[in-house]
Amino acid sequence: MNKRKKILVYTLLAILWIIGTDYLINQLFLDPQVYLVANKIKALLFIGFTSFFIYYAFVKREENEAVKAEKEKLEALINSMVDFVNFKDGKGRWTQANDFALSLFQIEHVDYVGKKDSELGAYSEFYKDVFNYCETSDEEAWKIGKKSRWIEVVPMPDGSTKTFDTLKIPHFHKDGSRKELVVVGRDITEQVKAEQKLEQSKQKYQSLIEYNPEVVYILDKSGRIVELNPRFEGLTGYDATEFIGDSILPLISDEDREETIQLFSNIIKKKKRIINKELTIIRKDGQKRILRCTAVPTIIENEVVGAIGYALDITKQKETEERLRKTEKLSVVGELAASVAHEIRNPLTSIKGFIQFMQANESKSNKYYEIILDELERINQISSELLALGKPREVHYEKSNMNDIMTSVMWLLESQANLYNVEIDFDRNEDLPLIDCEPNQLKQVFINVIKNSIEADSTKVKINISFKQEDLMQIKIQDDGKGIKQERVERLGEPFYSSKEKGTGLGLTVSCNIIQAHHGEMHFDSELNKGTTVTILLPVTKERDFSI
Repeated sequence: MNKRKKILVYTLLAILWIIGTDYLINQLFLDPQVYLVANKIKALLFIGFTSFFIYYAFVKREENEAVKAEKEKLEALINSMVDFVNFKDGKGRWTQANDFALSLFQIEHVDYVGKKDSELGAYSEFYKDVFNYCETSDEEAWKIGKKSRWIEVVPMPDGSTKTFDTLKIPHFHKDGSRKELVVVGRDITEQVKAEQKLEQSKQKYQSLIEYNPEVVYILDKSGRIVELNPRFEGLTGYDATEFIGDSILPLISDEDREETIQLFSNIIKKKKRIINKELTIIRKDGQKRILRCTAVPTIIENEVVGAIGYALDITKQKETEERLRKTEKLSVVGELAASVAHEIRNPLTSIKGFIQFMQANESKSNKYYEIILDELERINQISSELLALGKPREVHYEKSNMNDIMTSVMWLLESQANLYNVEIDFDRNEDLPLIDCEPNQLKQVFINVIKNSIEADSTKVKINISFKQEDLMQIKIQDDGKGIKQERVERLGEPFYSSKEKGTGLGLTVSCNIIQAHHGEMHFDSELNKGTTVTILLPVTKERDFSI
């Protein structure tokens, strides 16, 4: 009934009330005083009935309509949600639920209002256990007394499961008694799967970095280190935490630093997608290592945010390549040297014989003959060195005393040392064990090395022999001569490389070959105007072997 009809009805009823009550009072022939009281009562009743009619016809009706509208809005809202929503009273009985919840638990056909979860389980055998669990968890939510979060896994009829992030919000009366429980659950199945995949990827990523046998590094856009794997400490000697947040440049040698900066800049500016670079780093203990570094840009949302790469220690590989290169070069030179030596020696023998014959029959030019014979002897020595280079002899070991070998060398070089005014300081070490070696070959080595020291403008040559750990003997020959430039030190031992005006470079080459044949090592350390130190390491027994 609309407002116009309500007003019309109200008007008719009011007219009937006034006419009817006036007629009734007049028919009673009341006393004037009583008549006045009756009219007042009639007026009061009219006001009361009018107020009652207006309240229920207009005010109460509008309130009911407003409540109904709000209820419809709430139902529309909760039914449009992709979450399940239901309301329960203080005793756990369902009062309202959205379509998603009814569909999820397969109770669309059930009059659920006023029923508990355990009662609704009778209508859905598949979800009976789920309903029982909900009743138990609801009780826990009431005990918590405030909004609580629950992760619930709900089985699906097709065998899969859905994971819900559920909020349970209890409401209480002022006296503390239970009033209502609101339950809202959001399906986070895909989110959980994504998080699981992300976690798996993260674990694989961490395993790739942590257990990689090579150094793995991650840099930010500014070149600062974000992450390093444990291999970093083994390679550099530094704790990885010392470099996190800092630049890696202090580790890189000066000659490689500028190029490294340029290559990293190219990656950040997308000029290169990948770089490969061999560079030298300085370890914490001062040793050098050669690394082959590879890096690629780290791109997020099409923007380069840094770089990730790995570094492989190729120091031993480079050393092996260098030894192979020298060996190959030495082999070629040896073949050539043997051929040249044979060709020189034949006419040399004839020339020397005729010179000696002429010297015996002519005395006027003896001085010239001596010079010629000395030079011929020098050519003969060069030929011998060439032959030794071309056809190395097999080493025949015998037990020898290193003190005796070195003393014999001292006797041979005494006159030359006196000629150059050089003091040779050698202290015998009587605690040395006998060594397996070929004495004559070692004498040749020591003669070559000490002779070089004598001819290097030295005033003193110091020789020290000691016994090192693990069955190893060390012979150290140190002079205070003019020294050798660093770039030349690295080439010592190469055939035909010499800093002497008349040197052939074959002396040290032959010496290195002899030491290698004895499974030893020879190291050179020199500084300009301060002198040179040659260190020779030899195994005491021939069974003792190590890489050279």
